[in-house]
Amino acid sequence: MTHRILLVEDEADLRTTLEDRLQSEGYKVECAADGEEGTNKAVHGDFDLVILDVMLPKKRGFDVCRDVRKAGIVAPIIMLTARAEIVDKVLGLRIGADDYLTKPFDMMELTARIEALLRRAPLQVPEKDEVHQFGDVRIDLRGTSVSRKGKTVPLSAREFQLLRYFVLHPGQTLSREVLLDKVWGYSAEAFTRTVDVHVASLRQKLERDPKKPALFVTVLGLGYKFTA
Repeated sequence: MTHRILLVEDEADLRTTLEDRLQSEGYKVECAADGEEGTNKAVHGDFDLVILDVMLPKKRGFDVCRDVRKAGIVAPIIMLTARAEIVDKVLGLRIGADDYLTKPFDMMELTARIEALLRRAPLQVPEKDEVHQFGDVRIDLRGTSVSRKGKTVPLSAREFQLLRYFVLHPGQTLSREVLLDKVWGYSAEAFTRTVDVHVASLRQKLERDPKKPALFVTVLGLGYKFTA
């Protein structure tokens, strides 16, 4: 199977370089040069993964990411940013991005991130019960849908995969390193902040009181535990 990647990048030279390299790796690549074109293609193009620059003409990458997720697209999104500030990275993760790279970056690192996300992207049919109910939260693992108080809760692909891992391992204390490996496919400790951001997002969307979480509990010094 040839994976389809959407590359949204306004720098022509970088866009060409990335397109050529990704095609040489066996991916089918389509490009967009601005945020509006990127949004339209991402929503209607049925891509397996999106590479999205933050600073784009017509529409910022953050806005593209937010609108793509609102449209129900769950394909993994890697954001490219020339900024090193952690606040930009955290914002990207909170609005639905799955990963980020700061320019300049090594092409081998980008391809490794892509491979990891595509490995984790397919939502396999669970072996255990399909539907789980936790208070007013309903999780359909086969249907990949989540609702709270009868209303659909939109989750990114990575948020759903993290939630699924928690649901299938109830009561277990899971370290950030384990979650990073099992859900993202990474092993580098430098990216454990990614786990924290996604857990915080799940709390905001599913907890009755995100400041006093009852489902996604922090185990000090060890990680997180899903308690239903």
